[in-house]
Amino acid sequence: MPHPRADLKLDSVHMALWCEGGKPKTLARFPNFEPLRQRLYHQRMAQFPSGQTLLIDADDTLWENNVYFERAIAAFISLLNHQEYSPARVRTTLNGVERETILAQGYGLSSFRQSLLNCFERLSPNGLSDEKRIQIEGFANSILTQEIELLPTVASTLADLATRHHLILMTKGNEAEQADKLSRSGLASHFSAVEIVAEKDPPTYRDVMARHELAPHTSWMIGNSIKSDINPALAAGLHAVFLFHKDTWVLEHAELDAAPEGQKLLELASFAELATIF
Repeated sequence: MPHPRADLKLDSVHMALWCEGGKPKTLARFPNFEPLRQRLYHQRMAQFPSGQTLLIDADDTLWENNVYFERAIAAFISLLNHQEYSPARVRTTLNGVERETILAQGYGLSSFRQSLLNCFERLSPNGLSDEKRIQIEGFANSILTQEIELLPTVASTLADLATRHHLILMTKGNEAEQADKLSRSGLASHFSAVEIVAEKDPPTYRDVMARHELAPHTSWMIGNSIKSDINPALAAGLHAVFLFHKDTWVLEHAELDAAPEGQKLLELASFAELATIF
């Protein structure tokens, strides 16, 4: 669900609000900036002491990712006959096919490539020719050539956070692909550990917490996906920080759960704001 004010620029007052239990407030639930300023009383958010453990997502939290898939999907949609199927119909079908492929093959470029091929076969009355197969595979393969584009202030903010806290990269996807992106990002030195998992669900978070002997009251999951980074982390007993990204993958959209009693949920508009809190 797109943010109604994706281009919103925040001033020095921290617009993120955190709650302990109850339904969290979020910028996305307000139609514009000025009424929000008039209705809410703002105060500086308390800083948390050093020694926190910060589990940090990778794709669309540290670097751009989904925007490249969206470009490939746009090229794929243009390939189909729109007189037969509208772009919206193609996209809806592709979303369903991707869900099926992920269950069978997991995440990653190989899964995405297969989803495009399966979707084309499902919608095209002429079947999948060798020429079309090569063209469709090229849409997916183009993502491999993308340079790692760090999101604003990520490098400096991570370097700052690493001086005070214990940072663990926690991302889902194909292990080789995610490890390669981390290596090319230049950020690996800031993390004391890396967790590349097949899925982010409460049992997986609990496994990671046990493996690293994490104390729930000082451990946080930070990411842009409500479905994968926030709700399951809260369910596993972690605190969480939701970082809004306007291009979050549609299959990662979900309603934001309330923080259970005794846990904290922060909502921030930029990665840089982490350094003012932690």
